[in-house]
Amino acid sequence: MSEVVSFRVRREIKRKMELYKDKINWAEELRRFVELKIREIEAKENFKAVLERLEKATWSVPRGFSIHSVREGRDSS
Repeated sequence: MSEVVSFRVRREIKRKMELYKDKINWAEELRRFVELKIREIEAKENFKAVLERLEKATWSVPRGFSIHSVREGRDSS
């Protein structure tokens, strides 16, 4: 179900929107912009949460694991 959202713009912007209304679907553009911004904010929050969990992590990898993995990868080529 859809909801209606309204916002204010300067008169000059409204006039320009009216001028280009045959070329731009303003409602669709604004919906897309809002959805994009929400996704960006959610992504930042999720990234921050993952970093916080990693900082609190108590596990570790054995010493020399990275070197062994790189060498193994090179040898399999």
